[in-house]
Amino acid sequence: MFDLLSGILIEHPELALFLALGLGYAIGKIRYRTFTIGAVTGCLIAGVLIGQTGVVMSNDVKQAFFLLFLFAIGYRTGPQFFRSLNAKALPQIAVTVILCVVALAVVLGASLIFNLGIGTASGLLAGATTESAAVGVALDTFRKSGADATMVQAFEADVATSFAVAYLAGVIATILMASQIAPRFLRRSLAEACAELEAGMNASEDGATSAQSARRSIEARAYLVDPTWVGMTISQAEARVPQDAKAYVEQVRRKVDILPANPDLRLEAGDIVAVVGLREFLVARSVAIGTEIDDAALLDVPAESADVVVTKRGVIGQSLFELKRRPEARTVFLRKLLRSGEEMPIYGVLTLERGDVLTLVGSKRHVEDAAKMIGYADRPTTATDMVFVGVFIFLGGLIGLPTLHLGALELGLGIAVGTLIGGLIAGWLRARYRTFGFVPAATLWLFDSVGLSAFIACVGISAGPGFVTGLVSTGPLLVLITIAVVVLSHGTAIFVGRRVFDMNEGVLLGTCCGAGTSAPALAAVQDVAQSRIPTLGYGLGYAIGNILLALWGAVLVTILEQSM
Repeated sequence: MFDLLSGILIEHPELALFLALGLGYAIGKIRYRTFTIGAVTGCLIAGVLIGQTGVVMSNDVKQAFFLLFLFAIGYRTGPQFFRSLNAKALPQIAVTVILCVVALAVVLGASLIFNLGIGTASGLLAGATTESAAVGVALDTFRKSGADATMVQAFEADVATSFAVAYLAGVIATILMASQIAPRFLRRSLAEACAELEAGMNASEDGATSAQSARRSIEARAYLVDPTWVGMTISQAEARVPQDAKAYVEQVRRKVDILPANPDLRLEAGDIVAVVGLREFLVARSVAIGTEIDDAALLDVPAESADVVVTKRGVIGQSLFELKRRPEARTVFLRKLLRSGEEMPIYGVLTLERGDVLTLVGSKRHVEDAAKMIGYADRPTTATDMVFVGVFIFLGGLIGLPTLHLGALELGLGIAVGTLIGGLIAGWLRARYRTFGFVPAATLWLFDSVGLSAFIACVGISAGPGFVTGLVSTGPLLVLITIAVVVLSHGTAIFVGRRVFDMNEGVLLGTCCGAGTSAPALAAVQDVAQSRIPTLGYGLGYAIGNILLALWGAVLVTILEQSM
């Protein structure tokens, strides 16, 4: 049976790749309590198993998948990366850079002390920092060094072995360090620190709370207005609503006519109003508004939920409190705010940035008016601008081609790093000029998840024959070094963040999770903090950490080649 399978896969290596993907994603779903192996490790294991058949994968196939993955990273993080280049973000930038530099230094030191091979060190760096992109960048850099095919194959085997060990150990160590160990050395509990910051971000000068209430159920009800409302304008009536319980009058029935709710319209006896607001407010205050009645025609208001992209200069840099005071915001509800693909906690003092995506709910005409004020409505579509994707991967690759010759040493970005830069620029352009370059979330997931998993599966297939031997000989040592990388890099970053920059503990740990490119660690930190405050630091750390740690793959290979 094995010989039959081997023959089929050797003759049709494309089938081997898809078999590795299928098995890898299945293995990745294996769960122990809250811990899962993950698709990356699953595909590497599946690739190693399939590699025992002797199948050989084309390097071009491997590289193509990796370039799609790098473009997706750049496209996703580009807006946040370029936005972070300002003085206000200096503490988070410094913490991220320190964490990444210390991680590289520890791996370099361990490589020299324990005489680790270049491939082993490269896989160790990528796994310990859970930055899979460093694997491909290191491979690309090593190939450019003039190594022959046998050396490249041995390098890939060493990378795959050390990456498999270090990645699993790195994920677990980062989760424990960020959510269990680090909080014990802070001056106060993580929950207390996040609660204090939340209180400050939730309260405006007049003590009102933020738009957090927009997450609750919204509905419309019709009322025969109470006599105390008669003679009031719509704006005066709406002023009675507490700021944390938003509600507004959408339409007014006056005898047989249905009138739009102009703020200056005065209510008369016998008017029936359609009030849109938070369900709990309408239930609690319905008696004060008037007698509730059923008026299907009055309540027949076209409703819409739309994702609106922030592009207008007039709102960029404004807080949600300031935005809420705009006339256009009176009749819409904020359901969700995304920044670089991450859902942000909705606090009143949170400032808007170009490229933020606000999910607004309200009547169609009001949502459209608000969208014009903020930017534009990003209508759902499944079409990917492949012209944009293809051109920027090509241009990014061209950026990485030139090399500087210093004696026998060749210095250059390489196609992998060039593609990453191309993705960064593409993502930044998309955030600023939203009329082109659209890549749906599903496509971005395909590039990101499947692109990386296919690349890692190919690496595993190439490494298959010598994987077990390498794992037995270096596994325990790699686990210890991985723990050292995580503890020293995160510990140093947290120390500097608290002692030098006096950062809030929740934001600081979120920044470290981002710098270590660990979404599982962020989830664990938020669980301990019982707050989404750490998300405020994650995005910027993730954007810069992704770039630096990917570049470290090239830096590590170049340094070790010169020292050996």
